[in-house]
Amino acid sequence: RLVHLDLKGAAPRAQYLQQVLPLLRALGATGLLLEYEDTFPYTGPLEPLQAPHAYSPAELRALLSRARAQGLDVVPLLPFPLQFVLKHREFAHLREVKALPNALNPHKEESLTLVKAMIDQVMALHEDLQWFHIGCDEVYYLGEGEESKQWLQQQDNTPEKLCLSHIKAVASCLASSYPTVTPIVWDDMLRGMSEETLAESGVPQLVQPMIWDYAADIDVEGKVQLIEKYHRCGFSKVWFASAFKGATGVNQSLTLTGHHLRNQLEWLRVASRSPADVLQGIALTGWQRYDHFSVLCELLPVAIPSLAVCLQALKNGGYSEKVKENVEKLLGMSNLEIDTYMSTSLGTFPGSNILTLVTQVSFCLKSSVDELLERNRYVTGWFSPYHRKRKIVHPIMMHHFQPDAVSLLSKWNAVVQDLQAAMEQVFHRCAIEEWMEENVHPSLQKLQQVVDDLDEA
Repeated sequence: RLVHLDLKGAAPRAQYLQQVLPLLRALGATGLLLEYEDTFPYTGPLEPLQAPHAYSPAELRALLSRARAQGLDVVPLLPFPLQFVLKHREFAHLREVKALPNALNPHKEESLTLVKAMIDQVMALHEDLQWFHIGCDEVYYLGEGEESKQWLQQQDNTPEKLCLSHIKAVASCLASSYPTVTPIVWDDMLRGMSEETLAESGVPQLVQPMIWDYAADIDVEGKVQLIEKYHRCGFSKVWFASAFKGATGVNQSLTLTGHHLRNQLEWLRVASRSPADVLQGIALTGWQRYDHFSVLCELLPVAIPSLAVCLQALKNGGYSEKVKENVEKLLGMSNLEIDTYMSTSLGTFPGSNILTLVTQVSFCLKSSVDELLERNRYVTGWFSPYHRKRKIVHPIMMHHFQPDAVSLLSKWNAVVQDLQAAMEQVFHRCAIEEWMEENVHPSLQKLQQVVDDLDEA
């Protein structure tokens, strides 16, 4: 049971992750799937890939050693096709399609040199790895570059074969230098391929596919058939990937625990109908962005109750009153709600204050400001955009809403200040700035502007 930490957005400070590890272990995690992206401390020619808030080698070593001490396996994930690399000017010449950072050109020797250099640097910081996830999902635009088009014109060459040869090249890069480490790949590019194509490619001997589906109602029968197909093609083991957050809306701010619990229960059904010796494990994904360029979805501390419910359901083979009580005890929460957003119970887990304040902001900030500005008849009738632009207002009418506006602004400024302070314990400034600009500033600035306009009027 691997907990996926997607670090390509709002990457928590290393100290916070260290605090969370014992809780993950207690909840039933047996490992971590670490998607570093630009938070890895790359050096040399790869240094431009580091974000300003990347972890230092010392921070990573301490985190990995803490994970080992907790008995957690670590599986690094390098998300080939490398959007976060190909967006940089220094590496733009390695793009499959010149204008798009979506896929690596598989025909350039330098592409594999880059892959190898990245794998080597990640491997150098990790000890005793058993698996290494090489991504390979959603490789859009592969086959649309000029060299690929020429390659595809040759006899018997197909987009499927191009994709498989690319996966094989990346997996071989890993296998040739680290023969004891097994590469894992996302399976979406493989699903539609025929058994014959897969079997002939040689890929099944090199990698283990991770079948992902984050829906609350999985096609169980279809999944069982897919597993059997993969097995017949020569894949020795398969993985599942469920989700505990980051899969229900690109700009979602609160986690739908019930949806994610149902997703785990569906995977348990698939597992119960699959050959026992084929299943290697499951990764509970926690996406932080849908891709490298999209907005943030739910922050990690906000989703910890969902993660707790999901891990415990998987560990116990289902969800019951007893499992619920266990989760409440481990999180220090008095009443765990799975089908509504949990806003009534604080919790004592690391970052629980962020969940409380984010819930408050998500539920009430926009609605309370809209209520005042769009549904208060004194504002809409006597301080409309027309009045505000000309700074005119009837003094009597002001008394009907100015105190409310000032008090609402002061209330929200206090909440946001508390949230900022709580977030500073867990996140770097860039993540806080992004979250605030997306979720707080639009409503707060509207309110501030009305108060300023009233003062001027």
